[in-house]
Amino acid sequence: MTIYIVLFRGINVGGNKIIKMETLRTVLTKAGFADVKTYIQSGNLVLTSKQTARRIDDTISDLFPKTFGFESRVSVRNIDEWNCMIAKNPYPQAEQNPKSLHAVILDNDPTDAALAEFEIKAGESESFTLRNRVLYLYTPDGFGTSKLALALDRVLKVPLTARNWRTVLTLQKMAAEI
Repeated sequence: MTIYIVLFRGINVGGNKIIKMETLRTVLTKAGFADVKTYIQSGNLVLTSKQTARRIDDTISDLFPKTFGFESRVSVRNIDEWNCMIAKNPYPQAEQNPKSLHAVILDNDPTDAALAEFEIKAGESESFTLRNRVLYLYTPDGFGTSKLALALDRVLKVPLTARNWRTVLTLQKMAAEI
């Protein structure tokens, strides 16, 4: 069995697309996944499976709208990929303020032209680094006011979801406890 981190995009945000984590855990357990654990209400979970990440994505993407009545894009990473992402953090200063760093999980790498346009959008104190389909977004003045955060979808034009570093580390800890 492999440990996976599964991230849903756009659920339980701003009172929209509400689902109960208990229901999600139950549905995924009935679908054959084991050790299903959720973290907070915004679609972060850890599970184990013999399936590949691609098959997990397909299974959940098929099951989710049938169960909840709407779609939510899913990003799946195995624990080795997750640990590698953490080990390659280019902004160790964010350890003191983990909300200043976001791991933006990408399905594909953006084009060079998109990255060049994205870099132009950066505010004075913010920066980013792209490594292995993860865009590390460092926003010491806050994600909510970040010019780069606002430009993520519009400029990069690849499927993505972002989690702050505190959530990234918490999911790693949860996975280690399985």
